[in-house]
This record gives sequence, structure tokens and C-alpha cells, in this order.
Amino acid sequence: MSAARGAAASDGMSASPDEVSAPSEERTHLLDRLQPDEERDLPPVVCDAESAPEGPPWHYDLSDEERAAREEKRETRQEKSDRLKQKALNKTPDKLRNPSDLQVRFRTGVIYTAATVICVLAGNIPMVLMLMVVAGICAGEFFYMLRSDAKLPNEMLGIIAAVLYPLSVYIAGLVGAMLVSLALLLALLVWYVFWLRARIPDVGVSFFGAAYTGLLLCGLVIIRVSLPAPWGGACVLLLFLSVWANDAFAYLVGSKIGRHKLAPRTSPKKSWEGFIAGLVGSMIFWCLMTLVPGITMAIPQAIVFGIISGCMGVLGDLAESRIKRNSGFKDSGTIMPGHGGLLDRSDSLFLTSITAAILLIAGGCIPYALF
Repeated sequence: MSAARGAAASDGMSASPDEVSAPSEERTHLLDRLQPDEERDLPPVVCDAESAPEGPPWHYDLSDEERAAREEKRETRQEKSDRLKQKALNKTPDKLRNPSDLQVRFRTGVIYTAATVICVLAGNIPMVLMLMVVAGICAGEFFYMLRSDAKLPNEMLGIIAAVLYPLSVYIAGLVGAMLVSLALLLALLVWYVFWLRARIPDVGVSFFGAAYTGLLLCGLVIIRVSLPAPWGGACVLLLFLSVWANDAFAYLVGSKIGRHKLAPRTSPKKSWEGFIAGLVGSMIFWCLMTLVPGITMAIPQAIVFGIISGCMGVLGDLAESRIKRNSGFKDSGTIMPGHGGLLDRSDSLFLTSITAAILLIAGGCIPYALF
């Protein structure tokens, strides 16, 4: 064995320097694999705000002709919309043609309120359909804002899941919500694996947007189906009124005597005076809920629930304000003239609805089987 080692050593000693320094094919391949990522030809997996393509993910990689055709269709739709608006304006009486901001805000609020009251009182199916429409529009506005914050959410999957949440809870209860969440998670994982531009934050934003705009609204469905008609609709309507009273009282009092800022960096116009007045408005309508047949709730309990619900409404409003501020938006959309987007009008409702459902079930106020 020592002789063999000596022979091997002598062979290595006698080898030329070029033969010693020349790397083998395996070593060359290993060195190539150990090169830094910057020097290798990798597919682009990160997309910042400047290089992010326009439109949702399924509109990427369009040819110039397809993009031009899509832009032409968009311009055609806009021209048609402008013609319809002008036609409606021509039929409008002169005294209504140039309304003030307050008049526009009031008219839009009346239409929104009337549509909500009609759908809530009409029955389970109309209310569920209304919530599905609200969830879909709010999800679209949410994802539109997040794209400006250098996020690339999967808008299609997020909007579909947001729309399906109220329907699934109405059909199968909490099991339905769990199934929709699982299906959304699996679909987002498949999208993340096969679409290399997607990042983990994009997956998280897509899931959060669907749950934020769709899942939280399911609290209204739970409350509605827990009570027989028409009292389920009456309870949901009172919950809507508590949210609107919270906003109205806070605005009226805060704009008049508000001096101490509640969250100056997130929403400079909100004050502690308006916050307290809003809680009073919320408590009033929660106390009225004690008169609804089927609800077992005492006045002190209603006051506590009204305070908690009002706080959750303010938190939801501040959360949406923070999202808009981070994304650089004043309003989430333009679907409601004088109010902004539908998400701006529903931000307080999201947390309030799910909080109210939890409080009423946990407090034994309404009969509901979780599973």
C-alpha cells in the first residue's frame, strides 16, 4: 500500500503544471453553478413599480396589436358613456344641472340608502346578491389601489373569492367560508408557482383583499338567517343604521366642536369628540335591537355591544384610510359621486358586521349553530 501511495505521489509530482491547474469538466460545471445570481441568465421574478406592466396578470404579455385593440375598445366605451351622460344631462331640469357638492353627495347617499334598505328587507336572496355585488366592487377597488403601491395581486381570483364568500355562507354556513378560503389558497399557490413574476407579498395581498371585502361581510348573512322573516332583515337594517349613525354623528359633532385629533397621521379630520358622538349613535340603534323579536339582549348588554361595534367601525374606517394613504389615493373609486368609491362607504361596515355577528352569537342573543 505504501508503494502504491508513493507511485501515485510520484505521478502527481511528475504531472505538468498545465495538467494540474486545468479544472476537470465536473469542476467547471460546479463553478458555473456557484456563480452569483447576477451573472446567470435567470427569469425575472421580481417586479418593481417602474417595471410592472399595466393591467392585471392575465393581461400581461399582450402584443402591440392586442394592446391597441384593447385601448380602442376602452376609448369606444368611454365615448359611449359620455354620450349617455350628456343625453341624461340634456333631459335634466335647468335647476338641477349644476348641483353643489353637498347636493351630489346627498342624492348619491339617498340612492345608496334606498337600494340597501330595499334589498335588506326584500328577503334573503336579494340581500345576499347585494352583498355579492358590494364585495366584488370593493375588491376591485382594493386591488386597483394596491397596484399603485407596487403590488401585483391576482385580481381575478381575489374578486371571484370575495363574491363567493357571502353566497357560500348562505348555502353552507361557516363550512362554506372555509371551503372558499381553501380553494382560494390553493389557486393562489398554483398561480405563484407557475407565474414567475408573482411574489409572496402578492399572494398575501390577494388573499387579504378577498377576505377583507368578502369574508367580513358574511356576518350580515349569519345574522339574517339566524332570525325568522322579517325580523332578520329588521336586525340587519338596524345594524346598517348603527353604522350610518356612527359616521353621521361623528361627522356632525367633529366638524363643529372637534379639537383633539384622533389619528392625525392616518385621518387628520377625525377627532375624539366626533368619535365619542359616533359611539352614542351606534349605541342608540343597538338599544333598538332589543325590541326585535327573536333577539334576547338587555339594554346594558346592548350598550356594551354598541360601544364595541362602534369602535370596530372606526377601526375599519382608519384601516381603509391607511390603505389609501399608502397607495396615494384620495378616494378608492368614483362609482359614488360625492362619496368616492364603494369601498369608502363600506369600510366601517366590514369589521362592524363580523363583530356584531360574533357578539350576538357569543352573548346568546340569537340562535345560530356554528357548524
